[in-house]
Amino acid sequence: MGMESSAEAPQPVRVVLSAVGGWINRLGRIWVEGQIAELNRRGRMAYMTLRDPVANVSVRVVCQTSVLDAQSPPPEAGARVVIHAKPDFYEVRGTFSLRALEIRHVGLGELLARLEQLRRTLAAEGLFSADRKRPLPFLPNTVGLICGRDSAAERDVLENGRRRWPAVRFEVRPVAVQGDRAVREVVEALKDLDSHPDVDVIVIARGGGSLEDLLPFSDEALVRAVAAAGTPVVSAIGHEQDAPLLDYVADLRASTPTDAAKRTVPDVGEQLEIIRQLRDRGRRVIRGGVERELAWLEGIRSRPALASPVREIDRLTEQVLELRDRARRSLTVSLDRAGEGLAHTRARLHALSPATTLARGYAIVQREDGSVVRSAAEPDVGESLRVRFAEDSLTATVDAVHTDHTDHTTEGE
Repeated sequence: MGMESSAEAPQPVRVVLSAVGGWINRLGRIWVEGQIAELNRRGRMAYMTLRDPVANVSVRVVCQTSVLDAQSPPPEAGARVVIHAKPDFYEVRGTFSLRALEIRHVGLGELLARLEQLRRTLAAEGLFSADRKRPLPFLPNTVGLICGRDSAAERDVLENGRRRWPAVRFEVRPVAVQGDRAVREVVEALKDLDSHPDVDVIVIARGGGSLEDLLPFSDEALVRAVAAAGTPVVSAIGHEQDAPLLDYVADLRASTPTDAAKRTVPDVGEQLEIIRQLRDRGRRVIRGGVERELAWLEGIRSRPALASPVREIDRLTEQVLELRDRARRSLTVSLDRAGEGLAHTRARLHALSPATTLARGYAIVQREDGSVVRSAAEPDVGESLRVRFAEDSLTATVDAVHTDHTDHTTEGE
């Protein structure tokens, strides 16, 4: 039920705080899970700050020291705990807190089960998909390094990186790598390096540790920050079992900080050796190609047509002359045969020719129009006729026509 108030009749502070305290006191007890960010003992009382595992939210927790000491070992700062508490409101200062009645450690098996559930949830969202992982640059201009302050991980990355490529530069961001401040500091350093214009790759390194020590690197907020980063991220936590979720979301997982340096910075000696091998291979390929072309050219030059062009011309000249002589012989023989055939034909024509008959004493009688007189009854009396002999002819006039038939004898008569 709300309190009645107005600008003319306001409620005093004590009344408001008393009402708020009454509402809160009516709330029941509740189990709360979180991470102890701060822990201070003052006499018989202990004061803690309980941080949410994911969000940047915290609450003040008050309890008797006997509640802490009831656990073995007693919880310390950074521990993951479950608290059975009752909400409490201090009206004098208007502050809210939880009064702890019981505190329990979160067991290792329970932690692993919760991490596995979180891993499945994030995997279903696609944060661990291989398709979204980006390749590392071949030669980074600057490597961003997030690690513990003056830690062995920092020395491993810097020394191995500079040994492999002396010109490489590093942007180091020292952070807390365990405890309640680890997630916030790592996320802030990640965002800082991700916005740096010269940083091409970011390495998050730590020298291993227990499951509890590595819990910050499975924090959902850190995992989502790495997934949202525009710069490739390398995870180098230095462990083999119970991989934190950072390994799944990072673009590359390195087994140790030293391995991270080898994976992100190329070795100048190895690259020079690769270049030398490639140059030798290129020389062999070019030399082999030139030698093959020279052998082909030598083979072409050794062919008879190019080795002795005049010899080929002489051979072809002889072949042309031989063909010409064969053509002449063939033509001569053909002409001789044709001449003989013509002579035989002329002889036959001569034998059949009327001139031959005339030469034996016969004559041909023709009218003036050239028609041949075949019978004495054909011409008329007084008609002029031409009498043709073998060599000459004469003109005669028909005086009389004799129709009597005279027996002819042979040509000799």
